[in-house]
Amino acid sequence: MKYRMDKSDYYRDKVILAPMVRIGTLPMRLLSLDYGADIVYSEELIDWKLLRCERRVNDILNTVDFIDTSDRSLVFRTCERERGKVVLQIGTSDPDRALKAAKIVENDVAGIDVNMGCPKEFSIKGGMGAALLQEPEKAKAILRKLVEGLKIPVTCKIRVFDSVEETVKLCKGLAEMGISAIAVHGRTQAERPQHDNHADRIRAVAQALSIPVIANGGSKEINRYRDIELFREETNASSVMIARAAEWDCSIFRKEGRLPLDTVISAYLRYAVDYDNPDGNTKYCVQNMLRDLQESPLGRTFHEAQTNEQICALWNLDEYCRQKQLDFRERGMLGRRELQVLGTKRRKLSGDVITQRCIFLRNLYPDDTDLPKTKLLTWVRKNGLSQPQYKTVQVDKLFQSIVTVGFNNYSSSCWEKSKKWAEQSAAIACLSSLGVFDIKTLKENGTILD
Repeated sequence: MKYRMDKSDYYRDKVILAPMVRIGTLPMRLLSLDYGADIVYSEELIDWKLLRCERRVNDILNTVDFIDTSDRSLVFRTCERERGKVVLQIGTSDPDRALKAAKIVENDVAGIDVNMGCPKEFSIKGGMGAALLQEPEKAKAILRKLVEGLKIPVTCKIRVFDSVEETVKLCKGLAEMGISAIAVHGRTQAERPQHDNHADRIRAVAQALSIPVIANGGSKEINRYRDIELFREETNASSVMIARAAEWDCSIFRKEGRLPLDTVISAYLRYAVDYDNPDGNTKYCVQNMLRDLQESPLGRTFHEAQTNEQICALWNLDEYCRQKQLDFRERGMLGRRELQVLGTKRRKLSGDVITQRCIFLRNLYPDDTDLPKTKLLTWVRKNGLSQPQYKTVQVDKLFQSIVTVGFNNYSSSCWEKSKKWAEQSAAIACLSSLGVFDIKTLKENGTILD
């Protein structure tokens, strides 16, 4: 995947999915393209994170993956469907580091955008995001370095100042660095979504610059596709970038009109399954789509779901999810929980251990009296054995337990997100090995992954 964009026309007359933390991952980007978005931005990726990555071609998913070599976590994933349409946004405070990070992904994305508008404390303290608005010379140095060192277009995304004049002055200075476009969020660093968007300041920038200006911040007024055009006209911008309105319902990009929410969520989940999206990210994205429905019966059931399969079951896609995961495993792809710890230096559970690739699915045990640990305790008492003894190790935010029953040790080879869940999965491994739990049933409900 290699691109060369020499003209700013790439950013003219476009409707764009904005960069959003945890939202702008591959499934959401692909669905936005399906519904009519012209360009899709990734979530912000910090330069240090990219510098730890290695590029891998994933033949099973047909993707290009960038994997953090320190913990084997997935940092960025892209595919042929979004070739020439995905722009990667980086968070940076250093020109040299920015270029090194951008070079890692240069051949797999259509452009690089520098985040100069994020008001979050993490970004500000690191000298990134909106902090760069207070250091225009550093901001210009970063852009100049990227423009000179990359073959693909370079852009930046800023927030406005309190005055039109100060905003225009900054944008003119940034544009002189040779960037292909500039995205302007019409709120100041201190303002939040409940504040009005300053369309007049975006309009002033658009009138002052010859490069494309991308208007952002109008989600409160965008409820249908026609509203996108109205926002473009109001700001006199070349293009429009949509964040929260797309986060809530990316069918906002459809010229034919928005789709029922269940249809959008179902389509999103299929992409999440197809591209093995991390469970937590899938849940976060769907949660933002549900919005006011989070307190509905569906929403409350959704809150209990932890895995992609459990979430898919709420939209009758659990069988689709299981079949896809089975296909991935048969083709040799490790599960997400195993990939998170693959290659990581960690303490080993001592002694001979009987292991099973199983996970604890909380929704399968609505009655606490049926929990695996409770079942195991009942079984050992019935058979005159000593109480089960659990030992747990932790690596970063993942846990693995071993349970000793009689003279044997049992454990799940998968890692869990909490100590309690790790103990439950160890109990499942024990109960299945002892024949108390039926292995066929555990495979059917997704507990055993083999």
